[in-house]
Amino acid sequence: MRISHEVLESNSDVESLYIVAIPNGGVPLGRLLVENIESLAQVRPGMGILDTTLYRDDLAIRGTRPRLRKTEMPSTVDDRIVILVEDVVNTGRTIRAAMDALMDFGRPRAVKVVALVDRGHRELPIKIDYVGKNIPTQSGETVVLHVDESPPEMDSGEPLLKVVVRSVGEASGTDEASSVLRRRE
Repeated sequence: MRISHEVLESNSDVESLYIVAIPNGGVPLGRLLVENIESLAQVRPGMGILDTTLYRDDLAIRGTRPRLRKTEMPSTVDDRIVILVEDVVNTGRTIRAAMDALMDFGRPRAVKVVALVDRGHRELPIKIDYVGKNIPTQSGETVVLHVDESPPEMDSGEPLLKVVVRSVGEASGTDEASSVLRRRE
């Protein structure tokens, strides 16, 4: 996974890395990042899962009761290099909410962001440090990621991740990127 190499190249203090995944799509990708870093550096970084729901700036606008997800932060983020993992970044508002939530768990040395897909419609000044694929979309389109979580020994050679861009109301999409990531890169 190219992103794992990039994270290691720009962070020599591997022992300080702490991967924090944003549910739902960021969790399987965060786990894959941890596995790849361990394989490459022989050090297994810690991993947490951070629900951003109560930190969102659109709770009053939505009008419905938000669905809370589990937060699991097994160790402190104090003086750690935190890598926030999100599947698709669009406006940057979820990343902003994640940064606010993260500060409740300590004071990281640095926070960097991984996104497999960047749609590029920023409403806030959020920078993505490690991007799998930039896929410009229209406002009426959504990006759907299909992640293959089968164990490596079951690997059929098919892409681990497929990206599908759909227009509103469209039942099926077309592959904008046939594969962003393969299991053994």
